Order: sequence, then C-alpha cells, then structure tokens
Amino acid sequence: MKQKLYIIFITLVLTSNKKGSNETIMDEGGCWKHSTFQEKMYKYGNGAYLPMEIVNPKTLTDKVTSVISHVVVTTASKLAFISGQVFVDETGALVGSGDYYAQAIQVFTNLKYALEAVRADPLYIVKMNIFVVNHNPELISIIFDAGFYVFGPNWPKTASTYISVQALADPEWLIEIDAIVIFP
Repeated sequence: MKQKLYIIFITLVLTSNKKGSNETIMDEGGCWKHSTFQEKMYKYGNGAYLPMEIVNPKTLTDKVTSVISHVVVTTASKLAFISGQVFVDETGALVGSGDYYAQAIQVFTNLKYALEAVRADPLYIVKMNIFVVNHNPELISIIFDAGFYVFGPNWPKTASTYISVQALADPEWLIEIDAIVIFP
C-alpha cells in the first residue's frame, strides 16, 4: 500500500534585528522568520513532521538559492543532503568555462565549502552522484584527480555514481556533484 506524501512548508528565514536578538516574526506572506536558522517542516501522510535545517553558506553563491538549497540537514538521523555543486564561485562567476579539470576543481571546492558549513568531514560523505556532460573514459581520471587535489588524504571513499548526461541545467556546466553526508 503506497502512502501519500503531503508536504506543508513552514519556512523560518534568516533575519536579524538591530539588536541582534533571536526575534521571531511573521512576514506578510504568513511565513515565520527567526534569526538563527532556516527550517522547513514536512508533514507526511501519517501526520509525522520532519524538521530540516537549510544551510546556504556565504562561501557558496546565492544566485541559485531561490530554487534550491546548497545543504539540507535533518535532525531525524543527522544527515546532510548537499545539492548539486557546479563550477561557480561564491560571487556566481563561472570558473573554468569549457575545461573539465578547472570545473572539477571548483565543483569539489564548493562541495568542501558546503561540508565546512555544516562542520562535516569529507569522510562523512556516504554517497556522491557525479554528473558529467559528454563523458569519455579519459574524463574519469581528470575529474577524480581534481577531487584528490581538493581533498588530499581526506578524499571521501564513498558510495558514488558517475553518470554521463547529455546536458546539465546550464549549457556551460560540464560537471555537477551532489552528496549525502551522515554525522557520527
């Protein structure tokens, strides 16, 4: 028997008043705002709520956070779900257009920043999906060499899926990596 999933969003957004207190307010759209975190509560068909902390660090671009979050942490089992990272820096500028190695360096750097934002070691990654446009066998070592360059001895030897795709969301993106992190 399939259970229906009903999602209700109660969004608490990062805010701060002049005194820096943790004031809770409601905006004109009916969303509660709190100054310490952003949280979404998902209500499932069985009535259970699942709290999720949304983390969008300043070291990653905010150009995409209107449609995705860089990191989602759930306190249910203390997992973090890192959205697909691409080759944009914290200002939203493209890094390494047309260059798989340069893009991979930036993608893995962004993944590292997302991990740092939730105080997770790269070795806590339990799953990575690596999406590569127009894959060919030579790209495997190029992409993984970039990962080893960024993470060094902390390279996450984790369950991974390397997926060849025709295109990503932007025609200039050649690589995108998402990850699931578990905390001890």
